[in-house]
Amino acid sequence: MTIDFSKYADGLVPAIIQDAATAKVLMLGFMNEEALLKTKELQKVTFYSRSKNRLWTKGEQSGNFLLLKSISVDCDNDTLLIKADPVGPVCHSGADTCFNEINRSIHFLSELENIIADRKNNPSDQSYTSSLFKKGINKVAQKVGEEAIELVIEAKDDNADLFKDEAADLLFHYLILLHAKGFVLQDVIGVLQKRHRMD
Repeated sequence: MTIDFSKYADGLVPAIIQDAATAKVLMLGFMNEEALLKTKELQKVTFYSRSKNRLWTKGEQSGNFLLLKSISVDCDNDTLLIKADPVGPVCHSGADTCFNEINRSIHFLSELENIIADRKNNPSDQSYTSSLFKKGINKVAQKVGEEAIELVIEAKDDNADLFKDEAADLLFHYLILLHAKGFVLQDVIGVLQKRHRMD
């Protein structure tokens, strides 16, 4: 395998990282010859970080390594395709890929649900969410109803920002209601998935 590191002025070639099991593109990094040698030596994907100005092994701080499976080069000998097994999330956002906005959104919702669960299990006097749980299921359900009405009212107008604000309020309180009833969003998604299969 011959790689033309001299093709680019900085001596770095693009390295596309692909999940060895799913073929999903995980991220893009850059490698110089030293980074490539280190990747082979450690059997963990190592890049040259332009911001750190040094070699950087993915996961060196987080533990979310990319375990090397194979390396190939394109027909121009100036781009690498590296197949790896990811250990944990790949993206700094916590998503499994840097190219998936949907996964990032789902991860954020998961984080939000974790916070809601914590406010339920470890109440805080300073927490609005804890105060709702303390008032009981009727108050939580009432709040969801109020937010739903406010969303419907905003839907009839043309203020996009207010509509999105009310939609966010409804979603947030809906998640609280789910937790108050002992469920999580994935339980509802499971119902939708089952319906989709039957449709």
